[in-house]
Amino acid sequence: MVKIFIGNLSPDTTAEELRSLFSQYGKISECDIVKNFGFVHMDDKAKAEDAIKNLHHYELNGQAMNVEISRGRPKASTKLHVGNINSSCTNQELRAKFEEYGPVVECDIVKDYAFVHLERVEDAMDAVSGLDNTAFQGVLFAVDPSSVFSSHNHQLASG
Repeated sequence: MVKIFIGNLSPDTTAEELRSLFSQYGKISECDIVKNFGFVHMDDKAKAEDAIKNLHHYELNGQAMNVEISRGRPKASTKLHVGNINSSCTNQELRAKFEEYGPVVECDIVKDYAFVHLERVEDAMDAVSGLDNTAFQGVLFAVDPSSVFSSHNHQLASG
């Protein structure tokens, strides 16, 4: 199985569109999008390399995609910015909410926002997808995925 990272996706792009595009090159076992980036899992290495070669800088919904082999998990934790935290929320409560998605390395609340560090980038993406714009303690979370992309783009690319 080969995991492919796709960056610079248009906000209009759906997982179905991405799956359809990549399935022209081979069997897709998994396809996920979180905000402006995503991952596609292909079964065959040669076909995945063919897809990467042909789809890197391919324009989908008006934006040229960045397509490359995913280099696995980053060594460091993945830091998320979490906005709009209820003033009565504790670190333990916030940590517990994010631990539903994976191991939390660190959790720091600063006034009405926080930084949550998850051990794995995949868990962080799941947390962004599952928690952004959802109600927690009476307010809507704002979980910023750009932190995931910008802080780990280099590590994902160079591995």
